[in-house]
Amino acid sequence: MRRSALFLLFWLAGSLALAFTVIPLVELVAEPGVAGVVRAAQLPDVRSAIGLSLGAAAVTAAIATAIGVPLAWVLAGRRFPGKGLVEAVIDLPLTVPHTVAGIALLLAFGREGVLGAPAAQWFGLRFWGTFAGIVVAMLFVSLPYLVNAARIGFEEGVDPHLVKVARTLGARPGRVFVRIALPLAWRGIMAGITLTFARAISEFAAVAMLAYYPMTAPIRIYEMFLRFGLGDAVGAAVLFLIIVLVLFVVLRHFAFGRAGQRGFGR
Repeated sequence: MRRSALFLLFWLAGSLALAFTVIPLVELVAEPGVAGVVRAAQLPDVRSAIGLSLGAAAVTAAIATAIGVPLAWVLAGRRFPGKGLVEAVIDLPLTVPHTVAGIALLLAFGREGVLGAPAAQWFGLRFWGTFAGIVVAMLFVSLPYLVNAARIGFEEGVDPHLVKVARTLGARPGRVFVRIALPLAWRGIMAGITLTFARAISEFAAVAMLAYYPMTAPIRIYEMFLRFGLGDAVGAAVLFLIIVLVLFVVLRHFAFGRAGQRGFGR
């Protein structure tokens, strides 16, 4: 009886959380109707903005994986002076307001920034108002999700004794990482990629301050709201939501499969 009462109490709390999330989204989807979504899909600038968001988020997730997974492996398997500081720095973008993050990125990657000026002078690479700037802004706010998820995947999925045995048998560190660590931690890494992609594609403030143009979908929807009011912006918002939701469900399926459906019992 106590167990049933506790389950019902938790289910009630969970239902409130679900309702809090679902009700605004249902209202959003119901507002424009199918005609409003179709009308938004027929606008070339809306399609271009959504495509830009998807492409930039995919590039961001790829870069985050390339630089974040090795760092996560080091953090999971090594003890070194300043490790806590490194972990704190990685998590810092999670706590910084995104307008502040945008200002910091503008100072670093802008025309006279410590990174932006040399990149433009030596390589012709500009970050203000370019695709590269969008990726930089997305990467700054989303990289912690990849590093933390991959680190947890390595810590929980890779047995340290297995690594030691492989090293004892003569396997090089790189081979251990590729043949043992990555396959065992792939769920955590995929979860990090999913969260990174989702976080990147939804970023507004940091992208707007560093690279307002070309417009990503969140910026384009916001501009439509300012210029034409709520009616025209809602259709584009629902179209973007549907596309992102489908991609997110697919990525979660690859990240978790049936593992996420397991429970403690019947």
